[in-house]
Amino acid sequence: MPMLSRETLQKVRRHGSGFVGTLGMELVHTERMLANDAVRDLGNMRASLRTFALTLVVSVLMGAAAWAFLTSLNLVTAAREAHVWLFALLPVVSVATAWVYRNHGLRAARGNNLVIDSSETGTPIHARMAVLTFVCSVATHLAGGSAGREGTAVQIGGTIASNVAGIFHLGGRDRQDLMLAGISAAFGGVFGTPLAGAFFGMEMCTIGKLNYSAGLYCLVASFTGDLVARGLGIAHTRNVIESVPAMEPATVALAVAAAVAFGLVARFFSLAIRTVKRFYAARFTNYLVAAVVGSLVLLAVYVGLGAYAYGGLSEWLVGAGFEGKTGPVDVIMKLACTALTLGAGYQGGEVTPLFGIGAALGGWFGQLAGVEPSFMAALGMIGVFGAALNVPVTTIMLSIDMFGGQAAGYFVIVAFISYLVAGHRGVYPAQRIVTPKRRSLGADQGTTVETAIEQHRTSASASEAEVSAEDDRL
Repeated sequence: MPMLSRETLQKVRRHGSGFVGTLGMELVHTERMLANDAVRDLGNMRASLRTFALTLVVSVLMGAAAWAFLTSLNLVTAAREAHVWLFALLPVVSVATAWVYRNHGLRAARGNNLVIDSSETGTPIHARMAVLTFVCSVATHLAGGSAGREGTAVQIGGTIASNVAGIFHLGGRDRQDLMLAGISAAFGGVFGTPLAGAFFGMEMCTIGKLNYSAGLYCLVASFTGDLVARGLGIAHTRNVIESVPAMEPATVALAVAAAVAFGLVARFFSLAIRTVKRFYAARFTNYLVAAVVGSLVLLAVYVGLGAYAYGGLSEWLVGAGFEGKTGPVDVIMKLACTALTLGAGYQGGEVTPLFGIGAALGGWFGQLAGVEPSFMAALGMIGVFGAALNVPVTTIMLSIDMFGGQAAGYFVIVAFISYLVAGHRGVYPAQRIVTPKRRSLGADQGTTVETAIEQHRTSASASEAEVSAEDDRL
């Protein structure tokens, strides 16, 4: 739109407050706003193009790292399944991991929580974090530790993004966008779920908020990471829902009841890991002794109960759940082995074990209720995952990635109900609580999951003390 001349502007002003004058002044203001917007948009475009270019760099690197990591996991898993004696390496891996992280890990022991803090505060992540988590996670799986792969992937993606941001001197919003894109590239590349990966980057760091400003970067990153990993030869197994019941009152009620159970199991999952960590920290002042004891306890469970099948990724659990061949013992054993593994300090993620636990639980529910097991297993797989990680929108996108439009209404119900039931708990203590899940949890707003949990524990302890004092008076 051409600029109005000074003479034209003077004529407009001479018309005073009449219709023509008012219209003229509005045109002037509109022209100025458009000019300012054009200048601002040009600046934003320059910054966005740079961030997009760096997003592609991070995503390609993460896709290659995902390929290397998944290939390594496949190799060590095959070796362990062929040679059960490798479980005897659990103490060696535990002590080595504890020593390396204590003496050379800097802040890398915080894992995904460091990535969250870095995304929110701009704290840089040393490059060694990616190397340590890669090597130690592979070692964990070689020895049979019950862990997943998402934690390692996110740490690698976050490390790559942080270092690329440092090299190109990115700060503020640009750096945060690149960090979230690195998270998305990691999730999409490792699980082959680009839609879920895009939203995971936007949703992982905060409870009750999606970081929409990073949306395009996360979308590009997740699809690129997945494309590169697949291009290098990674293939992902998918399970099929055999049939979906019509959305009638009875089946909706069943889905709601199951969602409550999924949320409670997710809550107990994170509680179990925290309890094991707290137990070892309180009982052993020497970190190497704690590592040895933790590894021996885990090894005793495997040997004493013959629970070797629950070591590593245990991806068979998902397939068994979809076939309706799981029971409560499978859920308990996988949860216990994972809590003992991650609580003892082994490296790895939580998502794959959560998939197995959820599918096993859902498949069992399907048997009990006389409903297609694969349908309930899919709900459980998605519901337990989303509730434990506090990512309801990612959960819905994950269902689309894995099952297309099948059972979409049920997945939405399960995603949000299980998310609400889990409360302000989860496997990432550093998550910021932006919008509390329920009114009764309003006091947690603005804190982290870790702070909220401690506040709830303190409140519960104070209430118990008051009840005890009241009993003594009576």
